[in-house]
Amino acid sequence: MILKNLSKCFADLKVLEDFHLEIKEKEITCILGPSGCGKSTLLNMISGITTPDQGEIVGKKERIGYVFQEDRLLPWKTLEENIRMVKKKGHPSEIRDLIEMVGLKNFEKSYPHQLSGGMRQRCAIARAYHYQSEMLLMDEPFKSLDYDLRMNMVKMLQDLWTKWGNTVVFVTHEIDEALLLGSRIILLRKNPCTVDQVIEIKTPQSQRTLTDNDLVRAREIIIDGMTNKKKRTCHHEKSANDRINNGINDKLLCCLQ
Repeated sequence: MILKNLSKCFADLKVLEDFHLEIKEKEITCILGPSGCGKSTLLNMISGITTPDQGEIVGKKERIGYVFQEDRLLPWKTLEENIRMVKKKGHPSEIRDLIEMVGLKNFEKSYPHQLSGGMRQRCAIARAYHYQSEMLLMDEPFKSLDYDLRMNMVKMLQDLWTKWGNTVVFVTHEIDEALLLGSRIILLRKNPCTVDQVIEIKTPQSQRTLTDNDLVRAREIIIDGMTNKKKRTCHHEKSANDRINNGINDKLLCCLQ
């Protein structure tokens, strides 16, 4: 799939302008970037929720799954029913296997209000995989979880992806999540959203640890990129402030003369 020359404005806010990115098949593409840079907008355009003002998406998939920051389970349905609802003709053994893979065995008949936040999100991910989409979009799905639980969820997602090998686009703010999951990591900058860097990690996901040399080097590149972006932003803000202050000083000087 290719996001080709996409542009998008909301009122006077230019979120995307001439944005270009290739999403490779059967890989996990992790997207890292500052808040408000357009990460969720990108996912919404891929899914068809949002339409770009200009540009096109080449090779768009028909069956797309979406896991949001919130679990979005139906409160009146059990865990098992929430998973089954996306594919009514699915074999019961498929659901049982998924429930076991995400660590929710013996909770099949539980309702969402009886589950913790992490358990509900596991159910949402199992539901997305039961749908058997060609592409799975994940918008900061572990955001509300503590670090240890997030790392457990990362391992769970690694196992699911290893088994099914689908195309995943995973948006996150967390460098560790991107390092452990991403076949490629796309580092974005904002105003408008553009691709700053693309980092490829060759080590198979199932063999990665955060102390691996490849991941340590990738972390340094990401942090350096983020630090430089902050410096550029601060420089632009300082320049703008200097221009404003100089303008004020010039006006004061004119008044005094």
